[in-house]
Amino acid sequence: MTGNDTDTAHPVGEYVEAEIQRLLTENVDVAEQGITVAQREHTVILCGEVESPQRRDEIVRLVSDRFPDVRLTVDIGITRAQAPSEVEELS
Repeated sequence: MTGNDTDTAHPVGEYVEAEIQRLLTENVDVAEQGITVAQREHTVILCGEVESPQRRDEIVRLVSDRFPDVRLTVDIGITRAQAPSEVEELS
């Protein structure tokens, strides 16, 4: 999934990774520490796992709104947030 893909990629500043990480950590609506932010050429990559598609969408929206000229590649998976429905038997 990619968000904010544009045909014209702008150079990513050297501090953008840290700024995005800080934004995700300090924003009261997100407060997400489990997302890794990496940079490759003109693209910022968001990696990690969250508990719902809505949370992933909120993270992408937050970063896209704050950094509209940065091309994002989103590799954020969804983890199961509820208790298992079956008992796991160990042998």
